[in-house]
Amino acid sequence: MARTVGRLTALKVQKAKRPGMYADGGGLYLQVTPGGASWIYRYMLKGRAREMGLGPLALYGLQEARAKALDARRLRHEGIDPIEARKAARATERANTAKTKTFKQCAESHIKAHRAGWRNAKHAAQWEATVATYAEPIIGALPVQAIDTALVMKVLEQEVRDAPNKPTAPLWTAKPETASRLRGRIESILDWAKVRGYREGENPARWRGHVAKLLPPRGKVRKVEHHAALPHDELPDFITVLRAQEGTAARALEFAILTAARTGEVMGARWDEIVLAEKMWMIPAQRMKAHREHRVPLSARALAIVEEIKPFRHVGAGQDEAEAFVFPGGKRGQPLSNMAFLMLLRRMGRDDLTVHGFRSTFRDWAAERTKFPGEVVEMALAHVVSNKVEAAYRRGDLFDKRRKLMEAWAVYCAAPKAGKVVAFRR
Repeated sequence: MARTVGRLTALKVQKAKRPGMYADGGGLYLQVTPGGASWIYRYMLKGRAREMGLGPLALYGLQEARAKALDARRLRHEGIDPIEARKAARATERANTAKTKTFKQCAESHIKAHRAGWRNAKHAAQWEATVATYAEPIIGALPVQAIDTALVMKVLEQEVRDAPNKPTAPLWTAKPETASRLRGRIESILDWAKVRGYREGENPARWRGHVAKLLPPRGKVRKVEHHAALPHDELPDFITVLRAQEGTAARALEFAILTAARTGEVMGARWDEIVLAEKMWMIPAQRMKAHREHRVPLSARALAIVEEIKPFRHVGAGQDEAEAFVFPGGKRGQPLSNMAFLMLLRRMGRDDLTVHGFRSTFRDWAAERTKFPGEVVEMALAHVVSNKVEAAYRRGDLFDKRRKLMEAWAVYCAAPKAGKVVAFRR
């Protein structure tokens, strides 16, 4: 009786050079092609012919191929498709390997994936700094799959100092704003890891219905500290003292106050954004917090500041004159540093104020001393309309109305109260 299995021998396998299929029996074949030889297992399952590759002859000899075919026949006998079983095993292995990816690796990948969508490099730097400073020392080296509620709480409750001379306290208490942002960033990283298949289960860093049950709301930990703002009735006298200061920083600060713009928008202003013919400053979308182009009407005094600085513009190497910064820093081709305004206020004895606080001064003045509609003021501050219905109907930017508002603001800033002396702290 002819043998049904074991038809091939090591010698026959060695001599099999002509292209074709050489049967060993039991569904095992040696397939020879011009490109080389490999093992094939053929079988029927539920009336369907299937063919499963078992590997090249160069890696697997006759006995190894027979062992692989035997394993496949056993699966088929149990009604299991050996091809599908192999796919499932490989998928499980990939999943297990993926789940060994650390939190730090996921954080780095998440930041890299989202960096292009964030509004500026500063935001990305803040992301990296908070995660690296507070999260990575505790959970950075751990598999992202292993991050649970206890570990998230360990990060949020780690002991830190709010100031050098103060005692340590839990992060959530000592630095509630930082801790709140950190929690949100951990949540985002874990969500990203789950979608990528690196972890399973609920997100242990989510706030609502989870961490909120374990920690008090940030607003109740300590009173929210807003940017220090100057009362609007003191602003004209402040402007008088400011105009007596020399240097680019003083002119840039006054320009920031007159335009109610953010610090970064003023420091990054370039000459090609200033449209003198239309008395306008056009801030491109990529430099705006809301990623939308913002037209700023320039009052007579704001234009005068621009004209005063224009003859002294600094042009950096390889930089077009139109692209030069309106308020250049000490290094040619570079804008003012982030410390310029802070040092200016300190020299004036007003380190109790912040530049951003002057936006609040502007808003308070507009609300209490004028009849300009709130939407005009909000548009002047380049705030995003939160009401989607209102935003849909408001197509324009109220530019003409904002021009009247900013001119009135400039007139107010230039009119100090008669007979009132404001003592500036030294």
